Amino acid sequence: MIVETIIIAIYSIALLLIFFYALAQLNLLFNYLSARKSDTETEPLFDLENPSETPYVTIQLPVYNELYVMERLLENIAQLDYPSDKLEIQVLDDSTDESLQQTARHIAQLQDQGLNIKHITRTNRTGFKAGALKEGLKTAQGEFIAIFDADFLPKKNWLRSTIPYFKNEKIGVVQTRWGHLNKNYSLLTRVQAFALDAHFTLEQVGRNSRGHFINFNGTAGVWRKTCIKDAGNWEGDTLTEDLDLSYRAQLKQWQFKYLEEVETPAELPVVISAARSQQFRWNKGGAENFQKMAKKVLSNEHIPFKTKLHSIIHLLNSTMFLNILIVAILSIPMLYIKNEYEHLKMYFFVMSFFVISTIIFFICYWFSFKSIYGGGIRNFLRYTGMFFTFFSIAMGFSLHNSIAVIEGHLGKKSEFIRTPKFNINNIRDSWKGNKYLKDKISPRVFVEGLLMVYFAFGMYSAFVVGDQGGDFGLFPFHLMLFIGFGFVFFKSLTSKA
Repeated sequence: MIVETIIIAIYSIALLLIFFYALAQLNLLFNYLSARKSDTETEPLFDLENPSETPYVTIQLPVYNELYVMERLLENIAQLDYPSDKLEIQVLDDSTDESLQQTARHIAQLQDQGLNIKHITRTNRTGFKAGALKEGLKTAQGEFIAIFDADFLPKKNWLRSTIPYFKNEKIGVVQTRWGHLNKNYSLLTRVQAFALDAHFTLEQVGRNSRGHFINFNGTAGVWRKTCIKDAGNWEGDTLTEDLDLSYRAQLKQWQFKYLEEVETPAELPVVISAARSQQFRWNKGGAENFQKMAKKVLSNEHIPFKTKLHSIIHLLNSTMFLNILIVAILSIPMLYIKNEYEHLKMYFFVMSFFVISTIIFFICYWFSFKSIYGGGIRNFLRYTGMFFTFFSIAMGFSLHNSIAVIEGHLGKKSEFIRTPKFNINNIRDSWKGNKYLKDKISPRVFVEGLLMVYFAFGMYSAFVVGDQGGDFGLFPFHLMLFIGFGFVFFKSLTSKA
């Protein structure tokens, strides 16, 4: 009975943590809906038609071995509409392959055309992306620093849509919403777009509208240079340098401005190995930043209690994958315990917390989906199928992401692994032959295959437990886990994880 009690306790704690996270999401939904209904406040804006009010801007493009997308990136950035005498572009190039020479040639051509663009290289990757950004900042002439990763293609009027908000001297960052160039390429890209859309609508607006901490998302945003320096400059001691600097800036009472209406299109990873590397970096970096920032947030006297609460939950976002994995693995033993010990059946109402959490997530994500794609019965049915597909595949990533989270909390350091880019926009484009893909399959892929089998056993168990003809309460949960781990397992085998 001791083992059963331990299982019940761990399972219940993990379920309750997921439930509290769901309640936080529900609060963000209320904030989001309130922000959309409220009248737009009149804000001071720079008049970019007035040369005396037009600030100098530096665009930083941190890149590393981006053979397939550099030409597209440079051509796009060259088209941005902003006074040429108030704009410089820094290509912060840490590349070690042939893309370095190709980029140099392309930059030389743009310079011949009169573009103020510089090619900045380093002899090592100290600090990775954070180190490159910090190096570029030493010579940046701009009062404001716009940053784009290699797969982002800002629209021509992007600077004119963002820079004016910096007339408010309290604003340190303006962040825009990510769009998706290749959302409909595959099921994998649709699931990624679904998750990112929720973050860039519900979460960013929900937090920002109430003055809670949000994060610069590493790209598609602008920093005030004095804000970067006041917050302590870029640091490379976590894998999410963007989240780190964002929190340090907001602890210094800089304000962030989030622009939901300004969309910046980008390419989603089309191969699961690329999505894995991105997910690992984001989730490990989140855990690292919790360890680095949680105490500073809680001890800061200027931050309201509710903002502190949302900040801690924000920093623990990635840790939810660990709770999901715990609930998933223990759900099958729990099924047998429930049907073995009659006197414990009342206790198992705690399982309903997962159902309630799922309903909350379903409602919250619907509003973010509707804000982008519209309402109506047809879209709701499309959303419902997409939600459960996303939920299944997200759970299928839970082992991979939990390892990242554990490493982050334990302080295990690892290299910044960039996400391979492909320059793929439609179904006719192929990722095969991309030189940046790994050939080696990670051992954890086979563990994911075993978990697929384990949850197939969970579905079978529903038919045989107890003496009342089975117990099907957890069957839908185990079915989604089976589908999710199966998807991740087979996709990883076929695309070289």
